[in-house]
Amino acid sequence: MQRLAPKRGPRADGRHPTVVFIHGLGTDSLASFYFTLAAPASAAGIEVIAYDLRGHGRSEQPATGYRLSDFVADLSGLLDALDVRRPVHLVGNSYGGTVAFSYALEHPERVASLVMIESEPPTEAWSRKMASLLGRAAAEFGHAEALSWIAEHYGARTSRLARAAGQRLHTTTMARDIPSGPLLSREEIRSVACPVMAILGSESDLVDQAEVLESLIPHCRTVIVEGHEHSVLVEAPRTVRDLLLPWITEHDRVRRFSPLSRRA
Repeated sequence: MQRLAPKRGPRADGRHPTVVFIHGLGTDSLASFYFTLAAPASAAGIEVIAYDLRGHGRSEQPATGYRLSDFVADLSGLLDALDVRRPVHLVGNSYGGTVAFSYALEHPERVASLVMIESEPPTEAWSRKMASLLGRAAAEFGHAEALSWIAEHYGARTSRLARAAGQRLHTTTMARDIPSGPLLSREEIRSVACPVMAILGSESDLVDQAEVLESLIPHCRTVIVEGHEHSVLVEAPRTVRDLLLPWITEHDRVRRFSPLSRRA
């Protein structure tokens, strides 16, 4: 976990908004936000929290415990450990957005707004897709031919990360646990009360989620980034930054939350 204090004003004084960046699965880690949005957000006077999900980066890699509820509990424990006393803005990339959405549903008093980058809520359709993707990754990331192709097109570092991700999928229950959810019904998705912005690539298979999300979530804005697929964050960081910073200013809430108000 890495925490960056705002560059303007005293650290964590209650006047600055706090953003929590949550990365995606597999080859991803907090580095994806560290090299894209963390510094601009900090320079804008925002307190930034970025951390490695369980099983990723420098976080622990237990053999079991990779259900969506485990990732949500980790986020809650992190905010408790850091004594974050005001509602935060959650920004999740890919699976990180799914974690953020589930967290916002479970802890509405702790979330000022939610930004989902190339992400979607955990539904039955999401579960089937994740099971297929994780199964394919477990198979492909273990083959030298696939890793060589990744190295040729994305670099040696990404190939090494893919190999490590494949090993994790074989040595943990991640591939089985993640698609199991808990999954959300349409009624539960509708109950998310905080403002939501969904950023999607025009060439992504998630672009059809734009109309679905706007129809289900009461306060939802969708933005389609033309010419991009799933890697909007790393390929168009300036575009995402220019969407994110005004969003936080618009939706920041000053009030603090009380631990007694959390859901049991």
